[in-house]
Amino acid sequence: MKPQEYRYTQEHEWLCSESKNRAKIGITDYAQSQLGDIVFLDLPEPDSQVTQFEKMGEIETVKAVSDLFSPASGKVLERNQAVLDNLALVNEDPYGAGWLLKIELSQPAELEALMSSDEYEKFIAGLSQETSE
Repeated sequence: MKPQEYRYTQEHEWLCSESKNRAKIGITDYAQSQLGDIVFLDLPEPDSQVTQFEKMGEIETVKAVSDLFSPASGKVLERNQAVLDNLALVNEDPYGAGWLLKIELSQPAELEALMSSDEYEKFIAGLSQETSE
């Protein structure tokens, strides 16, 4: 079950505000289930900058390599070393232990461009209908 207070992108990343200008970023349960077992993660280094909806890294699975896009702009504070040491955490707990980055938000107002939990539910329901037609 995905957290209600998180915000979501159409590329299936999530953002969780930890304070006024700090946030955690990860990929959604839907994304990890579509991707399958993760074999490699390329994440930005601490102190580097990420830009909302721009590529911030790559995730490689047994099926494909996919780009990761940042849900918000800011400075990377921390990469989740536990995930880099054990990639299965992303598949097992995408909203908890499987987070990817912590960032300092440079433009907190950007969060308004992200989907709420309910909006994201409707978005992925639409995707499921498209694939079953």
